[in-house]
Amino acid sequence: MALLAMMTLCAPPARPETPADCNAIHTGPCTKLVQERKVTLEVDPRPVRHMAELTFRVTVEPCTELPPILMLDLSMPGMMMGNNQVRMSRKTRCTWEGKGIIVRCMSGRTLWKATILSPVLSNPSFTFNVRD
Repeated sequence: MALLAMMTLCAPPARPETPADCNAIHTGPCTKLVQERKVTLEVDPRPVRHMAELTFRVTVEPCTELPPILMLDLSMPGMMMGNNQVRMSRKTRCTWEGKGIIVRCMSGRTLWKATILSPVLSNPSFTFNVRD
């Protein structure tokens, strides 16, 4: 029964795999410019691996108009993996942090997308390949 559930959650891709834009996450933070704001994602421990508790840290500069809680959505492009979101609390004036796990897909695919759910930031995302 558990195998059937996992196969359902990790269905075959509906479209070709998107290339990773943030594999540097394995050695340090990734930064994007979004609406004149610098948005940085950092994940510890490094390298980023499946099935391990990870600390996700987002820094936004300038950080005006952002709430005390941000949600980080973890998904696999082109796959139905189920809902996996990390609740991130403000730790400093412009930094949010939360803990979560990236599950292993039975298909062997490793590409994941971390999307900061924030209309103010236009929901920026970072794609990277998780290591075994």
